[in-house]
This record gives sequence, structure tokens and C-alpha cells, in this order.
Amino acid sequence: RQTLCTINNMAICRKDSFLWGKAPPKLPPGERRQGETIKIHKFELLDDIQKLRLEINRVMPEIHSPELKEQKRFLRGKKKFNMDPKKGVHYLVENDLLEWRAESVAEFLYKEEGLNKTAIGNFLGEREEMHLETLKAFVALHEFSDLNLVQALRQFLWSFRLPGEAQKIDRMMEAFATRYCDCNPGVFQSTDTCYILSFAIIMLNTSLHNPSVKDKPNLQRFVSMNRGINNGEDLPTELLTKLYASIRSEPFKIPEDDGNDLTLTFFNPDREGWLLKMGGRVKTWKRRWFILTDSCLYYFEYTTDKDPIGIIPLENLCVRKLRDTSKMYCLELYNPKGQKIKACKTQNKGRVVQGKHQSYKLSAANAEERDTWIDAIR
Repeated sequence: RQTLCTINNMAICRKDSFLWGKAPPKLPPGERRQGETIKIHKFELLDDIQKLRLEINRVMPEIHSPELKEQKRFLRGKKKFNMDPKKGVHYLVENDLLEWRAESVAEFLYKEEGLNKTAIGNFLGEREEMHLETLKAFVALHEFSDLNLVQALRQFLWSFRLPGEAQKIDRMMEAFATRYCDCNPGVFQSTDTCYILSFAIIMLNTSLHNPSVKDKPNLQRFVSMNRGINNGEDLPTELLTKLYASIRSEPFKIPEDDGNDLTLTFFNPDREGWLLKMGGRVKTWKRRWFILTDSCLYYFEYTTDKDPIGIIPLENLCVRKLRDTSKMYCLELYNPKGQKIKACKTQNKGRVVQGKHQSYKLSAANAEERDTWIDAIR
């Protein structure tokens, strides 16, 4: 009988419990309002999570779309161009991102943003037939009509940086003179006149605005230097005076090399992250931020650094897992022929020196990261 009473009491307790469907005891109004507010926030949060899931599902196909992959390849081609113009153009043509026609390449060099101006000049200055045709098409994209010679030169020399080789400069100035005379018939008796005067203006710009040149030519000397260049005749003094005054008041502006900005180089890398790196001379492990892009491995002291403290070109290098007693999850970069790796690093005073590594030993945080780095490098 006692056992039966105990069972009945337990049943009564269960019926009074929340599990049996009985409502919980009423809370004070303040606590009840607080609970309702929490419920509302909970539903709002769940709604936001659902919206986020839908947005992720919507953009995921775009992330893996052929268009985005093509944009990434095009950006890689631009970076390759800034490091080696011929290789960059070859990469773009090989990946069907640029036609191997003079007009198409010229338009790419003339209109595309973020290209290194020095690289453009070097590409245009080459003497192979395709480069000569590209130079002609590039100059044809400039409109010099109704501009005096200095104004036209300012526009032309802003679109690239003149290379240092005299032969390249000669070819470029010949192309410029031909285009200027086509746009302004009758100004000069021949393209040779325009060519000679253009060189004289560039030399005048250097003489007037280079601090190391002490003997500054005056107007009379400039006029005298250019006598008889118009097919044996003199050019109008008024014209030469106007050109001289323009250069004296404002020198040619040298375009900045936008493509040299490493921010562009490191945009959208193949992989980036922290790794430990074994020193070359001093065998200690140091934490470095690594960026892998365009078959080069760059490493920095901090993620916010603009310039790397070391660069490892991966061409002709191999990568493999490495067992190391001091660190786990290691990988090694090495030359299969046993040669010293051609890399460089920056010393404390900013001087760039060649690295002295037979191999590079790196350590990741775990096995998965190590394997991902190895796959990316390969």
C-alpha cells in the first residue's frame, strides 16, 4: 500500500510538471515583457540567418562563374606584363584574353589601367615586326590635330615612359613625327623637320629643368640651334618662341608607374597566410606573412606592410613535405638540380641582396594548411 501511494504521488508530480503539458507558473509582468523581447530578437535573428543563406546560395554560382575566372586570368596577365611585357602579352594571347593583332595590343597598352608605363615603353620600343606595327597603331590612337608640337609631345610622353636605349627612342620619335604631321598637314615641310624639332624640345626640357645642367640655353640659342631644319629653311621665330616659352614655364611631366605598386601585384593572390620560415644564415624560425601569386612567393613581417622583405621565384623549384624534429607540418622548397635558389631579400638599411638558401624550410599551423600550401605552389 505504501508503494502504491508513492507511485500515485509521483504521478501527481509528473502531471504538475511542464513535460505533461501544464503551463509554467506565471511570471511577473517585467520578466514576461523581457521574455517576449528575447523571442522577437530570436525570430529576427533567425530571419536574418535565412536571408544570409539565400544570399550565399545566390552568389556562389557567380563566385565560380567562368566570367570571374576570366577576370582573374586577365588580372594575372596584367601583373605578368608589369614584370615582363613580352611574357604578359603572350599569357593574355595564349588564354584568349587578347588578340595577337597590332591594333588589339595597342589598344590594350593605351587604354588599360594599372599597366607599368616603363613596361609599355619597353614593349613599344622593340624592333620585331609585330612590335613596330603595335607602335604605329599605338601612336595612331593619339589625336594631335590643332595642337602645337609641345602640347602633342606632352600628351604622347604621358602615355608611357621613354626607354633608355637610343635606338628605341629613335623609333618612337619617328612614329610620333609621322602621326603629328598626318594630323597637322602643312605645319612642317617634312616629317624629318618634326622629328628633329621634337628631339630639340626634349633636350631643351632636360637642359632647363635638370639641376645638374648649369648652362641653361636662352631663347636665342634655341632658335639658333634649329636654323635650317625645315628642308634647309628656318622655322618661324614666332613658333620657336612659343615652344620655348611653353617648356620653360612647365616641364614635361613624367608619368608615375602605377603598375609598380605592389598592391596591384598582391590583389587576389593564389594563397596567403602565416607560416614559420627557417632563416638562411641564422637557423631560427620566424613568423612571416606569405603571399603566393604569379609563381612567386612573397613574405612580409606584418600583414600591413606594403613591400615584402623577401621574394622567392618558384620557377624551376619543387616543393615537398619535410619531417623536422623541431617543428611539425613542414614543407620544403628546393631546386631539384641542387643549385642555390635565386631569391632576394631586403636588409635592415633597405638594400636588396641575393638570398643564400639551398632550400627554404617552412612550417604551417597544421597538416591541412601544409597540404593546401603544397598544392597551391605546385
